[in-house]
Amino acid sequence: MYTTNDTIGNTQENTKTIHEKQSNDRPYQSSLSSPISIEILLLLSVLGNGLVLVISYRRRKKMVGSELLCVNLAVVDFLCCICFYPLSILSSFNHAWLGHHVTCVYYGLGCYIFGLCGMFTIAAITVWLDGANIRLVCCASWLIAAVWSSFPLFGWGEYVPEPYGLSCTIAWHSYHTSFKDAFYVICSFSCFMLVPVLLIVMSQIQILYQVYHFTYALVCTYTLSKMFFCISLGFVTAWAPYAVVSFLFIFHKDNRYMAPGGFVFPALFAKSSHIYNPFIYFYFNKAFRQELRCLLRSFCPRLARNRVGVRSAMERGVDSAIGLL
Repeated sequence: MYTTNDTIGNTQENTKTIHEKQSNDRPYQSSLSSPISIEILLLLSVLGNGLVLVISYRRRKKMVGSELLCVNLAVVDFLCCICFYPLSILSSFNHAWLGHHVTCVYYGLGCYIFGLCGMFTIAAITVWLDGANIRLVCCASWLIAAVWSSFPLFGWGEYVPEPYGLSCTIAWHSYHTSFKDAFYVICSFSCFMLVPVLLIVMSQIQILYQVYHFTYALVCTYTLSKMFFCISLGFVTAWAPYAVVSFLFIFHKDNRYMAPGGFVFPALFAKSSHIYNPFIYFYFNKAFRQELRCLLRSFCPRLARNRVGVRSAMERGVDSAIGLL
């Protein structure tokens, strides 16, 4: 004869079973639904890197080797935001990853290619290969990134949703499944993350040493060194939290040791690396600033007339002050 407690216990158990089944039916479910932060990142990155690409095209005949690496990095950031981040925004509205495995592989593969290419480009920027064939360096970065990222398509590793459900990446937890997957995870983290980051940090130390001992005869080198230092420092700062979380995820079979918010904020912070590079270019590159002024004047001639009028008024004021003296 069943008691009331038995009935309640069976009801709770059935409810738990239904919830587990629903969770298993939607493995790409998102625990975070606000797309505002991703939209802001996408908008700022597209505007900033788009301006860099437009200005680079306008002065394409005047580009030097080091600037080509910056253009390659702008291409990486611009295309990554255009081609992949809209999926995260749509998934956040849907409260689950859209398209399941097909779009997850597309997103993970593309972001991994662009992420590796960006990392290799920044490593080349910090090393500053003077006299090297910069176009060859850029092509090699794309080729190596594409080849290494395509291995999961052939069974060596895999792309899976991240714990918070709004993006996909390498299955770091596959370290525990098989030897070949563990080897791919270890190589991905050590050879294609740890080694470039160490190279960037060592180059930063060298740049700081050069800046500390610079002479006035090396002003151009000093300015470029500061720009490269800011680019590499921003990259390391943005991606360090995500790298730490991914490293911890390698040695845990599940994500119970961290709430979903513990994954999403490092990922969003890493995506912010697409935003600040254009500001660094315009701040340290005088030619970029001048070209930006010319671009704005071509779209808004009134801005140029106002600038001339303000300058004339200032000059008349200065002349009057000199006359009074």
